[in-house]
Parts: sequence; structure tokens; C-alpha cells
Amino acid sequence: MAMDKYKETFATWNKVAKIYQDKFMDLELYNDTYTSFCKRLTPTAAILELGCGPGNVTRHLLNYSPDFKVLATDMAPNMIELAKINVPEARFKLLDARELNSVNEDFDAIVIGFCLPYLSKDDCEKLLLDSRSILNKSGLIYLSFIEGNYADSGYQEGSTGDRSYVCFYEENNINQRLRANGFSIVDTARIVYPRKDSQENHIVIIAKKK
Repeated sequence: MAMDKYKETFATWNKVAKIYQDKFMDLELYNDTYTSFCKRLTPTAAILELGCGPGNVTRHLLNYSPDFKVLATDMAPNMIELAKINVPEARFKLLDARELNSVNEDFDAIVIGFCLPYLSKDDCEKLLLDSRSILNKSGLIYLSFIEGNYADSGYQEGSTGDRSYVCFYEENNINQRLRANGFSIVDTARIVYPRKDSQENHIVIIAKKK
């Protein structure tokens, strides 16, 4: 994905932060997968969240265990500002997921909720490699993405007319990449996400560092 595609996509997410919050802050569709993930962690686990948006997943994590040590990150300043209001007990940092190697901390778990749809194949591969390097022994990773053929990736236009470049991935492909980067698959869920005139298959994978 060329840099200009990232630039436009990031600008869109920053612009629509409030709209995204209103639509997804209280969405319960993925809650069972978050809970399944949390159950596998100690009550005081150190968790890094990438692409936290307005804090919807962050809030679920800390509702499950207020003693989780959560560092939530996003590349959109407006998303971070909303998340700080919605989940003041978490730590927040402006961070591009492609620069994960700049994080000088280790974690027991990493949550990557729907970051992959906005990353190219090469950057997805780098993210998995970087994630392994900052995970503690037997650390867990949570990934969610839109199932589909990568060749069908392209721009999608939202209700505001702003565009983002969306990438699709196949479950088997992501599983192979995880295993190649030293992870074992712990659990997988397929969730049907309804759209206005269609539906999407969303995949959630929980994997463990070997």
C-alpha cells in the first residue's frame, strides 16, 4: 500500500472519530471474543492495544479486570482524545502500528482489533514480527480482520464521503503468518457483520507466543 493511501486513510479516521464513537462505542458483537481473551490473562497483565479508536475495547478490558495495565494507542489524535475521556484509567499514546518497534516496553498481551484491514501485506508481516519481540514468554495476541481476497483490497467510501483503503485477508494466510513468526493458534471465531446492503465475515484469532 503506497504511503499516500495510508495518509488519506489516517486522515479519514481522524476526521470521523466522533462518528465512529457514536456507532461502535457500545457495540456488543465482539464482546465474547474480548472476554475469551481476557480469561486467558492474569488479573494484572500488561496489555498493549493498537488502534484503540475511542476506547471501546479498552473499556471492555478494564471492566473485566480493573488491574490490567493497559497502554492503548492509535494513530489518530482525535481518537486518542475521545478514548481519554471514555476510559480515563488507561494510559494512552499516539502511535502508528507500523512503528511498533519504537515501543520500549514488554507486554503480556497485545490487542490488534481491526488494524490489519488498514495495513498492507508487508506491514502486516512486520507487525506480527514486531509484536513477538515485545511480548513476554507465552504472551497472547488478539487479531481481528475482514475475511476476503487480498486482491480485492481497495478504497471504501463512508457516509461522509471520505475514503479509507481497506485490505482483506484470508484466515489460512494469517494463521500461516502467525506460525511463521513463532505463534501457535489458541482460538478462532468467525463473526458475521451486517452492512447496509450486505454482510462481511470478520475473523478473530487468539494466538500465543511459543
